[in-house]
Amino acid sequence: MTEGPNERHDVSQASPDQLVDEIEDIRVRLAGTIDELIDRSNPKNIVKRQLAQVKAHFVAPDGSVRVENVVPVVAITAAVVGGIIVVRRLLD
Repeated sequence: MTEGPNERHDVSQASPDQLVDEIEDIRVRLAGTIDELIDRSNPKNIVKRQLAQVKAHFVAPDGSVRVENVVPVVAITAAVVGGIIVVRRLLD
């Protein structure tokens, strides 16, 4: 049967073969959904997606560095490290 997942029909009008086919279609869709959820929740895949997201933020699709995103991070990092050094010297 080629009905959508939310469409319902009169079960009393369906033949046993149609019901078996419909149940098999539902089982296949459900198995696919479960496999997709398992894949999405796999910690390794979560890490891969997050790393790809971070890389996409700093590297353009052509492989060049996105300077407009890298410079602020470098500047903030330098300021934090510089601040830590200054505070340590003042406390010593």
